Amino acid sequence: MTNKTNNKGTALVTGASSGIGAAIATEFARNGHDVILVARSAHKLQSLAEDLQRKHSIKATVIPQDLSATNAAEALLFKATELGLVIDILVNNAGLLYEGPFWETPEPQHQQLLQVNIGTLMALSHRVLPGMLERGQGRIMNIASTSAFQPIPYLSTYAASKAFVLSFSEALNIELKDKGVTVTALCPGFTETDMIAKEDGKSMNVPFVKNMSAEEVAQQGYAACMAGKPLYINGASNRALITLGKHQPRWLQRLITELVGKQNG
Repeated sequence: MTNKTNNKGTALVTGASSGIGAAIATEFARNGHDVILVARSAHKLQSLAEDLQRKHSIKATVIPQDLSATNAAEALLFKATELGLVIDILVNNAGLLYEGPFWETPEPQHQQLLQVNIGTLMALSHRVLPGMLERGQGRIMNIASTSAFQPIPYLSTYAASKAFVLSFSEALNIELKDKGVTVTALCPGFTETDMIAKEDGKSMNVPFVKNMSAEEVAQQGYAACMAGKPLYINGASNRALITLGKHQPRWLQRLITELVGKQNG
């Protein structure tokens, strides 16, 4: 038994219940891929699955899973195997963000963030790669962030976790060269989702840089993933800022991020 209703391959998307994850799942479905939707909220996933199947005539499978559990990858892939699902494309999108001074955020929340942003992402990649390599084809897209390129005060653990995702993804892409499998690090900047919403109703932002929509990020991410690009930074302004930042001394990078952090703090 297999899950395919078409020959475009099936994409498993974590954190698919809202925001960038839901937009990415929608983009894969719009392009004719079957999708496996993963997040904690079964109700939200089921609603999205029904919508995608109705609009795009693809198969959408829902697997509710708490990705902060230490055995999340094992449990998730066990369920997928039980359902006879083959994962052709893995999108590690699920992520947590806690804003504020490091010491004021409870340690369990930092640990939870690291498990979702790093631990489960690494474990899922490790467990799906053998099958992809055996078939001689596959795609992995890991959602990093423009935060991966510099320290971000008041988002210290989040930014550090995304630096891991960026380095990990680029290294894997090199290891997998000529094996038919590619790994893409997608690096959006601030995107208009609930994750960056502030109590005053505004969103976190970088001065003079417009926040992107989840749909824009998803469309660009899909194209980069399917093209096998090792790295894609969303938005011309974000690409320009990161390129400029690479040529600045570390003390100046820290000063700039300090000013941005104070604005969003």
